[in-house]
Amino acid sequence: MASYPGSNEQEAQPQPQRLTAAVQAIIAATIAVAFLQAVSVLPYPDLARWFGFDLASLPNHWWTPFTYMFVHVGVWHVLANMYGLYLFGPRLEHTWGSKKFTWFYVFCGLGGVVFQMLFIRTGGLVGASAAVFGVMTAYAMQWPDDEVYFMFVVPMRVRTVVVGLLVFNLVMGVVATGDGGGTNIAYFAHVGGVMAAYAYMRMAASTGIDQVRQRVASLPDADEPPRAIPRNMPRRERGDEVDDIVAKSKAIAAKRAVTLAPPPRRREAKADELNRVLDKISERGIESLTGDERKILEEMSRRLRGN
Repeated sequence: MASYPGSNEQEAQPQPQRLTAAVQAIIAATIAVAFLQAVSVLPYPDLARWFGFDLASLPNHWWTPFTYMFVHVGVWHVLANMYGLYLFGPRLEHTWGSKKFTWFYVFCGLGGVVFQMLFIRTGGLVGASAAVFGVMTAYAMQWPDDEVYFMFVVPMRVRTVVVGLLVFNLVMGVVATGDGGGTNIAYFAHVGGVMAAYAYMRMAASTGIDQVRQRVASLPDADEPPRAIPRNMPRRERGDEVDDIVAKSKAIAAKRAVTLAPPPRRREAKADELNRVLDKISERGIESLTGDERKILEEMSRRLRGN
């Protein structure tokens, strides 16, 4: 696959062109291991035994769920995975930061391990495919309408490519585990990387939006007149103190009554507009916001900080 310009809205935004720190480090480490394997310093059987994941080797080789991602069967295996990481990883890292992206990459790799244990159980697991499939899935959920050249020939949307690869790996995984199977490709590990990325993205999106919604919902209206009696006021035994507070509150409310509270329709319109912006972030990512929508979000952020 090769990159291809996306929509006009996305073209207006600068796209990261260079390798980011975490992506560069992962590619460098993976290629270094492949080079040592190619010059027979670390032959593949030794690498697979010591650093590839195998359920039978646990718990003695406890590190293998993390190291298996750097061991590959051959040159084409390495090139395919690293090219996918190079194509989809930098923009995610630019958006999230290196630390978050690195943990996400490892998390998707562990998703491949989990699916390997659930559906295969026997045999070894090597390669970064599960982690790279997770990166592709996160990219498709953030920027689904971006386009790539599939097999360097056919332009397709990223969302279509990821869904197609998921279906293909599910089908091939079922076939490979049947009586006529026996393939060395860990299809279910690829599916595990996709599922891990999907779960991560959905939880992150729902948590972030729900927190904003709860904070917005709990804010009092800035133009709302003060109540005669405070909401959380403790009960007092002396009635004259209560009467005094009530009198002061009424006096303040009377002074501000003329200028308070814009029409309810205006407040409802602001709330509806904010909900629309939050829904758009949840579905298509913050990159999809227009200038006016970003101003609405910034205005609400300032209001939250002020309160």
